[in-house]
Amino acid sequence: MGGFGAYISRLRRSKSGRSRALLGVRSVAAEVLLLELVLVVLLVAAAALSLVVQGRRAAVHEAERGSYAVAQAFAHSPGIVTALDSPNPTAVLQPLAEKIRKTTHVDTVVVTDIHGIRYTHPDPALIGKHILGPYKEALHGHGFTRTFTGSRGPAVNSVVPVTRADGSTAGLVSVGIRVTNVNKLADRELPALVGAAVATFALTAGGAALISRRLRRQTHGLGPAEMTRLYEHHDAVLHSVREGVLIIDGNGRLLLANDEARRLLRLPANAEGLPVTGIGLPPPLAERLASGRSVSDEVRMAGDRLLAVNLRPTDEHGGPAGTVATLRDTTELAALAGRAAEVRERLLLLHTAGVRIGTTLDVTRTAEELAEVVVPRFADFASVDLAEPVLRGEEPSVPLGTVLNMRRTAAAGVRADHPPFYPIGRVVGFVPTSPATLGLIHGHTMLVPDLSSEPGWQGTDPERSARILAYGVHSLLSVPLHARGAVLGMANFWRSENPDPFDEDDLTFAEELVARAAVCVDNARRYTREHEMAVTLQRSLLPRDLPEQNALDIAYRYLPAQAGVGGDWFDVIPLPGARVALVVGDVVGHGLHAAATMGRLRTAVHNFSALDLPADELLARIDELVARTDRTENADGGRAEITGATCLYAVYDPVAGTCSAARAGHPGPVLVLPDGTVQSPHVPAGLPLGTGWLPFESVELPLPEGSRLVLYTDGLVESRERDFDTGLDTMRTALAGQHRTPEETCDDLVSALLPTPPGDDAVLLVAATHTLDPSHVGEWDVESDPSAVAGVRKDVSQWLIDQGLEEETFATELILSELVTNAIRYGDPPIRVRMLHDRALICEVSDSSSTAPHLRYASTTDEGGRGLYLVAQFADRWGTRYTAEGKIIWSEQTPGATGAPTFAWTDETLDI
Repeated sequence: MGGFGAYISRLRRSKSGRSRALLGVRSVAAEVLLLELVLVVLLVAAAALSLVVQGRRAAVHEAERGSYAVAQAFAHSPGIVTALDSPNPTAVLQPLAEKIRKTTHVDTVVVTDIHGIRYTHPDPALIGKHILGPYKEALHGHGFTRTFTGSRGPAVNSVVPVTRADGSTAGLVSVGIRVTNVNKLADRELPALVGAAVATFALTAGGAALISRRLRRQTHGLGPAEMTRLYEHHDAVLHSVREGVLIIDGNGRLLLANDEARRLLRLPANAEGLPVTGIGLPPPLAERLASGRSVSDEVRMAGDRLLAVNLRPTDEHGGPAGTVATLRDTTELAALAGRAAEVRERLLLLHTAGVRIGTTLDVTRTAEELAEVVVPRFADFASVDLAEPVLRGEEPSVPLGTVLNMRRTAAAGVRADHPPFYPIGRVVGFVPTSPATLGLIHGHTMLVPDLSSEPGWQGTDPERSARILAYGVHSLLSVPLHARGAVLGMANFWRSENPDPFDEDDLTFAEELVARAAVCVDNARRYTREHEMAVTLQRSLLPRDLPEQNALDIAYRYLPAQAGVGGDWFDVIPLPGARVALVVGDVVGHGLHAAATMGRLRTAVHNFSALDLPADELLARIDELVARTDRTENADGGRAEITGATCLYAVYDPVAGTCSAARAGHPGPVLVLPDGTVQSPHVPAGLPLGTGWLPFESVELPLPEGSRLVLYTDGLVESRERDFDTGLDTMRTALAGQHRTPEETCDDLVSALLPTPPGDDAVLLVAATHTLDPSHVGEWDVESDPSAVAGVRKDVSQWLIDQGLEEETFATELILSELVTNAIRYGDPPIRVRMLHDRALICEVSDSSSTAPHLRYASTTDEGGRGLYLVAQFADRWGTRYTAEGKIIWSEQTPGATGAPTFAWTDETLDI
């Protein structure tokens, strides 16, 4: 501490050198002067910028007004409409435009036709060429003004329409003006600004000099740097250290005490200036402080605190006489030593919990291990409540403001019986306004040191709370179990035998312990969820119900393997036009991955079938999807590829009585004709999905009514004891002969091919065909003429009456009118209309164009664009199907459906 006085002396002895430093850049005067100079410069710059901006705005505004006024005057001048409609508008308008340009001092006066072709221009070489920039807005009768930046600076251009007497637009007048220099206004004001700045700078320089002189007198010649260092040392000694500091003069009077010293010694507010022996300190300590002798770490008592005292004189290096004392509180050292055993015990308990909790992947057992490990070393009783979704392996959901049902899952205590608490298995409902529920929802711990004085806890269940208090329980600590942002439940710790209530240290320990246990509970929950997912996935491999349709009578069988979850699947998908798609697929392998892959492929087939793609194109899309998925999994380090999946996709059309089929590495179908003949129609075999080497080919098969189409997977005909060809021969033999229903066919095939449970999954799909009654089909050829719409609509109306569908006439005629009109306008002949009456009323309009229709949402001012929107409103479904000859736009209506608007129309209204 003696160095502190020497430092003060050195500062005073260096006064002569400081006088020169005051002239430097770091002096107070120089800093004040520099600051005010910067402010003046900024103010002048801001004023000049404001003048320039104001002048530019005024100039641009004036240019906009002038150009628009000239354009309006020229556009409404007599004779301009006649000139625009004349054979040679340039000969009449060019001299007038140049005269007006020179008279009004604008840069350009350009007259164009409605297509933007110039009739006039200052540069004759540009006459007859197309103008640049937007102009179509003026064609609707609205003039406009635009500001842009050209090669010669900012400019303004106004465009005004020239209208005829009937309101039509004859042409456009465009007037351009280049914005003039706007800095003249600022130039007139700059001398005054500069003068004000010079005067202000002179005043600030003089004021800074006066302030510098006054500061030098008040600081005894100390400069800013020296004063800063002096303050920093002073502040470090008094406030930065976590020790009490006292400065005592040579007469034993207290000159200064920092905040820590006041706290340790409980000094009065007016202690400075009083003798150390007269400020209420214990006599031994006061005498030691007033002695002035050096002391190192001498322990003295000050009330209930144990202080280590250090004393150093300040006059050892020529400083003023006095003493600096430092005081360090060592009272907590004893308490820390006493708690070392407790901390060691807590660490050992955490280690034990890490070993004993989570030994199984069972949620209930993990909760029991948590309750057992804390009794009696941390709590006398412990209970664990878990949310019911957690027990089922689901993600817990804890919405604020709703009752959260939790189930008492585990409990343990120092006594075998603990009747005051909820029994195991009891559903505990927390009211949202209670502290327990609020703590659970927000993931905060609830600490109740004294249960008898906590009304919120007692209000949840007063009767049971009274029994718990009577049982001797006095303190509660509830900690939520949360992992990965989800709250799983609540761990409750109770004390009855231990008289010490739970405190903040117990809270910290409990949170650490429960956090580790929550991870184990979450792992067990996730395992339970994965197990349930596997079971659920295995049960949902196939569609539960077949869709309703009239084209096919379908029966199916799915025979799972003896062990594991396989990847065989089938689907029946209704398509537009009363058609039905039949799908059979097989994923190589077993287990969760095979089942999940099957689900992905089945979903992809459903999605692509909604696009109404041909069979070969649909398989190509699936093949591309599988290849892309395999590449992605390989890039991510995955080894479970999809390649090896097979699929057969067939589309049956009951109107034409044909079936279009394509396959990707899958066994071909078997066809049973109505007379009992069995055939194996040739369907080109493609490679399995995901290889992408060769394209797929489709074939169209004629299917007489009453035929049976049999689709299957290789697990039905192939096994370890029987090769594929042998199994296929057995299938043909079982199918030949008398007529059987699809259900009977399935039973016969299963009996013949799989007398015992299969070693691999097997799928069998049998479909008996029907054709649509020709009387329910109507077809008309339409000429490519809008006047033909009325005739087709009349024929379709009569057909609807013959079908007994009079109530569908209005909506059908409207839909038909829009579809036929669009085909005439945007399609190519031949145009054909086909109506089908099956489970739904189907309207199809075909043409030879491949242009896709687009549904628009027209605005209130548009005159068109609502055709397909009306179709979408009146039809249950609509879409587009592409064929080899063009496309078909179709719509479906459910006969007898209500809700369509009723109003009358005429032929003229629909024949737009």
